[in-house]
Amino acid sequence: MSSPHGVLIVEDDRDVREAIAAFLAAEGYEVTEAEHGAHALQQLAMGSFCLILLDLYMPTMDGWTFRSEQLGDPALAAIPVVIISADPDVVPTGVALGAVASMRKPLDLGKLLETVARHC
Repeated sequence: MSSPHGVLIVEDDRDVREAIAAFLAAEGYEVTEAEHGAHALQQLAMGSFCLILLDLYMPTMDGWTFRSEQLGDPALAAIPVVIISADPDVVPTGVALGAVASMRKPLDLGKLLETVARHC
């Protein structure tokens, strides 16, 4: 079970996902990982989270579809989302998806930590 201070990382690249998870765990955050949007929805059903870090391009369920499902569920809609993507249009995409922030990969870890701290 996750705490309200848990961060859900939704990222299909295992190396990237595990690196972010290790970094945030070292900073004291409880981290849960999901490899795609459908897995993330399963994780959200089992815990509570203060923030979701969401990649856009993933197999099975991409970030756009996940965000649509999340916003359609009143129990999940209020959880803030930060878009993390290598897509050069990550900022306008994040705005269109109603994200609280957008970050281009490779991530600036200082900026990531500031953003997580602001929401958790």
